[in-house]
Amino acid sequence: MRAPYFPLAVYACALCLCHSYTLRSSVSWVVSSNGVVEDADLSEEVAPALLVDSAGRWKQAYPSSNVLGDGVESPAELVKPENDNVAQLSSRLFSYRLEKVKKSANSSPPPHQENARAARYIAHYSDRGYLATISTQDKIKGLPFGNIFSVSDGPLDNSTGVIYFYVTPMDSSVSDLKSNPYASLTFSEAEGELCRQMVYDPKDPRCARLTLTGKMVDVAPEELVFAKEAIFSRHPVMAKWPVGHKWLFMKLELIRVCLQDWTGGISLIPLEDYFKTTPF
Repeated sequence: MRAPYFPLAVYACALCLCHSYTLRSSVSWVVSSNGVVEDADLSEEVAPALLVDSAGRWKQAYPSSNVLGDGVESPAELVKPENDNVAQLSSRLFSYRLEKVKKSANSSPPPHQENARAARYIAHYSDRGYLATISTQDKIKGLPFGNIFSVSDGPLDNSTGVIYFYVTPMDSSVSDLKSNPYASLTFSEAEGELCRQMVYDPKDPRCARLTLTGKMVDVAPEELVFAKEAIFSRHPVMAKWPVGHKWLFMKLELIRVCLQDWTGGISLIPLEDYFKTTPF
C-alpha cells in the first residue's frame, strides 16, 4: 500500500533541490550502465571552471581600444577553483547558478536622447541577436540569410561594445562568412522586459533596436582569454557543448552603428562616440 506514495517522495526531493539551481538549457550527457553520469570529452581549455567565487573572479578592466587590437596585452589567467572537488563538481552539473547571468542593479535603460549610451546598453544587455549574411546555400545563393546567435560584449560588469560569438563551422552562417565576411547583427529591446511592460509592439519606435554592421573575424590568440570569459560568463552552458563541432570564437569589427530609439527616425552613431561611452 506504500507504493503509490513513491512518486510523491521523488517530487518532494526535486522541490528541495530547486532552491539553488534551475535548468537553463537541455544538455546531452553520457550515462554508464551503473547510472553514473560521465562527462563528455572536454578539456580544461573548452570547459573552464564555472563555479568560482564571484568575489574572486577576474574583473580587470579591458578597454575597447585594446579589444580592437591596439596594443593588446594578454590579461591575467582566470582564477581557478580552490580545490579539485570544486572543479569536478563544476564539470558534472546539469544546471548553473543564476548569479552569473543576472543584470546589475544599475541596468535601467538610459534616456533615448543619449544615443551612443543607449546603443551600448542594448549591445551589452542583449544575450542574443539576429545575424544577416549573404548566403552560399543552394537555391538562395547570393540572397540574405538570417540566423540567431547567442552573443556577449563582455561580462556583465565589463562592457566593451565589441560583440563576441562562439560558433561552429557546421553552421550555415559561418559557411557564408567564409565567402563574404561582412554581416549585420540586429538586437531588439523586445527581447527584454521593457517593451512587454510598456505594451510596445516590437515594431514600435519606442521599442529600441540596434543594428551593428561590420566584418566578422577570428578572435586573436592574445584576446581568447577575454573572449572566453565574455561568452561563458553569460552563456555558461556553452562551455559544455560537444568539442567535436570544432567551436571557435569570432567577433564583429564594426563599420556602422545604426540605432532606432524613439520617434524621429534612425541615428547613425560615430564609432568613436560608441566606444568611448559605457552602458552603466
